[in-house]
Amino acid sequence: MNFIKEMQWRGMVHDVMPGTEELLDKEQTTAYLGIDPTADSLHIGHLAGVMLLRHFQNAGHRPIALIGGATGMIGDPSGKSQERNLLDEETLRYNQDAINKQLSRFINFTQGENKAIMVNNYDWMKQFNFLAFLRDVGKHLTVNYMIAKDSVKKRMTGEGEGISFTEFTYQLVQGYDFLYLYENHNCKLQMGGSDQWGNITTGTELIRRKAKGEAYAFTMPLITKADGTKFGKTEKGNIWLSPEKTSPYHFYQFWINTSDEDAEKYIKIFTMLSQEEIAKLVDEHKQAPHLRLLQKTLAQQLTVMVHSRESLEMCIAASEILFGKDALASINSVNTATFLDVFSDFPQFEIQKNELKQGVAILDLLTDKTQIFPSKGDLRRTIKGGGLSFNQAKISDPEVVINADNLLKENYLLVKKGKKEYFLIKAV
Repeated sequence: MNFIKEMQWRGMVHDVMPGTEELLDKEQTTAYLGIDPTADSLHIGHLAGVMLLRHFQNAGHRPIALIGGATGMIGDPSGKSQERNLLDEETLRYNQDAINKQLSRFINFTQGENKAIMVNNYDWMKQFNFLAFLRDVGKHLTVNYMIAKDSVKKRMTGEGEGISFTEFTYQLVQGYDFLYLYENHNCKLQMGGSDQWGNITTGTELIRRKAKGEAYAFTMPLITKADGTKFGKTEKGNIWLSPEKTSPYHFYQFWINTSDEDAEKYIKIFTMLSQEEIAKLVDEHKQAPHLRLLQKTLAQQLTVMVHSRESLEMCIAASEILFGKDALASINSVNTATFLDVFSDFPQFEIQKNELKQGVAILDLLTDKTQIFPSKGDLRRTIKGGGLSFNQAKISDPEVVINADNLLKENYLLVKKGKKEYFLIKAV
């Protein structure tokens, strides 16, 4: 597989330094990509870079995932208007271990001549004292060269709050990373997002000046949504790969809810499907867009890749609770955590479980006990019009009595008003 051509049709090429494609055609090449360790999980903003490493390895080359332990203590000015919080070593090490487990689902770290390695730049940067760094690294690049970088110029010309000396030196630290990996792991290529071009080329320049060697740069475009908003962000924040931070159900739903235009772009970037398979999917989707084939395929591929096949099956069953024909069977097939995920954005009320043992008239339950309906008259009219469902079953009799036998998952009652308005009642 020609890595550059594969990335081009997937829309994952922004800038490539001349000679890069020839290098990759000539020999098995080692390349690295830096990963921010400021959290104990990757989020989907990292996924494009992770997929880049995966494709690179599939093309027969050797990937290095670099955890920015040292640079995480500094903060990168690229694309930012303020300094970020600095992390201590214990936190960085903990985050590194968590990220390593997640990356292992995408990249082979265990076998083969091109097995990946993970490194942490803190391991070599902690050996430097200030004077040694100035002597061995700083003297090889002029201040004129460093302030010419766009990421630095933006911070020095009034956009944001200026730039500290600490962040100004970031490109020297990242440049030294490239030099270290070049000298110790024969790494000749650095990859990253388009906002990293300045930092990456600082590394190639340092290798040229200090090691008299040749190194190369490859960047991919920053992923955006068709409407111009930031990819991966929701009202609740980042979509994480950790199931503790973002549940598999909400992860799955993020991809299901992408627009047609975004889904056509994302399926190339975030899956391993071939060009022929994707072309077929796109064609079928355009013939019947209401079936959302692209979104479903994208969600299924990524949920299995990030979580598991079992998680995917749970997510599909959970989706059927809201949109399927046999919603009660779907409720019974998912665990309580997934059930609660489905209804986490809907209003929730509580009732004493002891009251249900005696039985509560539905008219009292949905008015006096929970205020889901403003009055019994309004509730009666809704029932008469066929607009009330209880535990996903239509209610036609306003005199129904609800008791503990009606509880779902031992503690919950589900009310649906009209076609889309849900309410969850918890028995406590």
